[in-house]
Formats: sequence, C-alpha cells, structure tokens
Amino acid sequence: MSFNDNSERQNNRRFGGGYRSGGGRRFNDNRQFDDTPKPVETGKEYDVSITETSRQGDGIARIDGFVIFVKGGQPGQETKVKITQVGRRFAIAEIA
Repeated sequence: MSFNDNSERQNNRRFGGGYRSGGGRRFNDNRQFDDTPKPVETGKEYDVSITETSRQGDGIARIDGFVIFVKGGQPGQETKVKITQVGRRFAIAEIA
C-alpha cells in the first residue's frame, strides 16, 4: 500500500473544491437570504399589465416591483394571471 500525498487535493476536485481556484459554492459566510414577504402568493390571481418580453418569449409584468414571468403574455396586454411558482427574485404565472 502506498501513501498518496495528493489524495486530499484529488478528493476536493471531485466535489467541486478545486485546488487553489476555490471551486464549489462561491459565497461568503455572512451571505443573507432574502426571506422578506413577496407581494404575490402561489395559487392566487392578480390583474397585471404586461410591459415587456423575456428572452424566452414570456411576458414580463411587475407587482410592487416584483417581477412576474407570464407564459404566453404579450407586451401591452392587460390580463388576470394565476401565480404558479414564487421564487426569491421572481414569480412565474399563467394567464387565468
């Protein structure tokens, strides 16, 4: 049995630890998570005005500055949407 001096370094590489490059998760220990209440809730319906189109072709609306991606929405459309998913920075909705 031989002793491999680089075993720790190789194990780190396997799991994204990288040698000298950091790797892995890249945030410092004092990172704060955004648990502020969102202006929308999953399953609820809201009246919105779609103002832009996303790169994926979905409409973009905002409620109190909170971004909502509306599947199938077109700019200039005033519609009622149903929220299907709420994330930390945006929500996803479909036309109700």
